[in-house]
Amino acid sequence: MTDSIDVPSAELANSLRAIDESAPLVQALTNEVTMNDVANLILHWDGLPVMADSPGDAGEMAHGADALLLNTGQVPATKVDAMREAAQTATERGIPIVLDPVGVGSTPTRKDVAQTLLTDTTFTVIKGNYGEISALAGVEADVKGVESVGDYEEIEETARSLADSTGSIVVASGVEDIVADADSTYRLTAGHEMLGEVVGTGCMLGATLAAFNGALEDKHAAALHGTLAFGIAGERAAELHYEGPASYRTNFHDAVAGLTADVVSELDLEFSGRVERVA
Repeated sequence: MTDSIDVPSAELANSLRAIDESAPLVQALTNEVTMNDVANLILHWDGLPVMADSPGDAGEMAHGADALLLNTGQVPATKVDAMREAAQTATERGIPIVLDPVGVGSTPTRKDVAQTLLTDTTFTVIKGNYGEISALAGVEADVKGVESVGDYEEIEETARSLADSTGSIVVASGVEDIVADADSTYRLTAGHEMLGEVVGTGCMLGATLAAFNGALEDKHAAALHGTLAFGIAGERAAELHYEGPASYRTNFHDAVAGLTADVVSELDLEFSGRVERVA
C-alpha cells in the first residue's frame, strides 16, 4: 500500500535558499573520471567544492568542511587512507558524511573498501544505484563495472534493511529513486532517461546530497529534497534543445544552476504524485 504525499514547492525553495545563504564547503574525495562534474554540481547548487583527497591534506581540510563526500569510484590505497582520515575528522566534528560506494559488488576489493568504511564510520547518507545498495545490504546483486543491471523487485525492502543496519539514510537511484531510513521508505518519480546516457550522473547525485546535507539541519528532508531537485533538473534539461548526450550534459549543468529558490517559487512546480510513502 502506498500513500502519495505533497512536497510543496515552498519547501524545496527554502532548501535551495538555505544552500545559497550558507554556501556550505563540501569536501569531495571522488574519482578522477567525474571529479570536474562533481565539483561543478556542488558549485551549481551554490555550495563551495574542494577536492582535497590526499593523506594529511584530507584530514586537515575536513576541519573546515560543512559536509564530506566519499566516492569509491577509484580505490588506490592512498585515497582510501585519505577517506578514512577525513571521515574520522568529520565524525569528530559532527558534520554530515555521504558515502557513494561506486561499483561495490563488482570486485572483492571494492567490497572490502566499502565494508571497511562502513565499519569505521556512521554515514549520514549512503547513496548508490540499485545494484550497489543491494550488494551492501548483502542480497543478490548484479553490478558490471559501475553499472547496475538486472531486476530489483525488493529494492524498497533492501534499502530499508540497509538503513536499519547502518543508521544511515539510504538513497537507491534508478528509474524511480528510493529514500529510506529506519522508520520510513519513500519512492520518488522524477528525472529523465537521458541522465542514464551521461557518465557520472550518479556521482553528481552524491554531490547533490552532500551539498543539501551541508546546509540543512533536517537530514531526511535534505535527502528527499536533494534527490527530487536532481530529478527535476534532469527533466528541465530535456526541455532545452540537445543533439545527444554531450549537449544534454551541458543542459543538465545549466538546469541545476538555474533551479534557484526564486525560480522554484515563481514556477510553483507541481510535485503532487511524485513522492509516495511505501513503508
